[in-house]
Amino acid sequence: MNINYIHPADQLVMFMQRIYDKGLTTTSGGNLSIMDNEGNIWITPAGVDKGTLTRNDIICVKPDGSIVGPHKPSSEFPFHASVYKMRPDLKAVLHAHPPALVAFSIASRIPNLDLIPSIRRICQDAKIAVYGVPGSEDLGDKIGAVFAEGCDIAILENHGVCIGAQDMFTAFQRFETLNFAADLEIQAARIGKIKSLNEEEHRIAVTNHHTKLDDFIPRTFTSEELSARRDMITLIKRSYRQGLFTATHGTYSVRLADDSFLITPFGQDRAYLEEDDLVRVKSGMKELGKTPSRAVHLHEIIYKTHPEIRAILQAHPLHAMAFAITDAGFDPRTIPESYILLRDIKKLPYGEIYDSEAISKELDAAHPAMMVENNCVVVTGNSLLQAFDRLEVLEATAHSLINASALGTVDRITDEEVEDLKKAFNLVD
Repeated sequence: MNINYIHPADQLVMFMQRIYDKGLTTTSGGNLSIMDNEGNIWITPAGVDKGTLTRNDIICVKPDGSIVGPHKPSSEFPFHASVYKMRPDLKAVLHAHPPALVAFSIASRIPNLDLIPSIRRICQDAKIAVYGVPGSEDLGDKIGAVFAEGCDIAILENHGVCIGAQDMFTAFQRFETLNFAADLEIQAARIGKIKSLNEEEHRIAVTNHHTKLDDFIPRTFTSEELSARRDMITLIKRSYRQGLFTATHGTYSVRLADDSFLITPFGQDRAYLEEDDLVRVKSGMKELGKTPSRAVHLHEIIYKTHPEIRAILQAHPLHAMAFAITDAGFDPRTIPESYILLRDIKKLPYGEIYDSEAISKELDAAHPAMMVENNCVVVTGNSLLQAFDRLEVLEATAHSLINASALGTVDRITDEEVEDLKKAFNLVD
């Protein structure tokens, strides 16, 4: 989806609905704006339910200050105007009050941007804007001062967050990623000591394997491939709704009968992916005109090494990642379902995710999924549905363990009980 072809009013409705549906703002909280090429500022209205906005509710403030629309513009219009004045390169502003970022705003702290590589890549910097009365020119000046320094993210003391970008999708991507970082840091602090990435670790995360594949032109589409495309899109969108990954991060792939495979594209919004956006990779080549996920080389090596694996999922589910960025151990021997589906989960060193052969060697029947420190989880299955089930169970198990940490000692399934499960469910080591 290219949002440049979508009217500003429709963009504001679309992204406000996403923010509200994800529980990242309230009925009366938050506001979005877009400045168009004529200098008009399109902005969400004051006093209208954020959960039921329509394009007709959106207000247009002309360069001369005149207002077009049935409502008053948001009371926060002054700071939107201030950001555009201070930073003419920015064309979209997003303000909201998600609980995790509000927690940081009332603690006057910036979320850790070095928990996984994608956070720092998307949110390069953030600064604190000191408190000002909402809707006041004073608050506009204080937020504008942060943006005047070249920073695109302001954590507002005792208020929330303000983010600017060249377009609304980029603003939303920064917002979603920053909120994930805040939530992840909060969850991780409950269970262990947090590890941050250093500059060298950020450097090795830069890879362009996905751009070096030769192209091929697909001539036909088998019913198997079309079914796989349909099923992948269904589960990708479900995964996004469930918070198993963010708008542009999270990779799914499925192997086809001819040993080619389908994989998610690089950089496209997971919420709006369609079947034709998926990229087929065959004999080291990719579909003409498409760019596969940066993880394409890893998936290719796993499929070559493990003929029994038919699907691979890489994701950043919040609670599982809390274990991946701390020294806390993850033991799925909590309830029978968790052990049966996950078996034993290895936590691999950060750098191994960039060594595809090393990662592939760690996978076997007793280790169908793994965590990689400060990076992701990798889950495999003999079908897409089995892999997805494992990902859901992995996240649910991690969530339960974090909750249990507040209750006292966790009673694990014993070794003897594990052996009983292996016999009852024919689990192979």
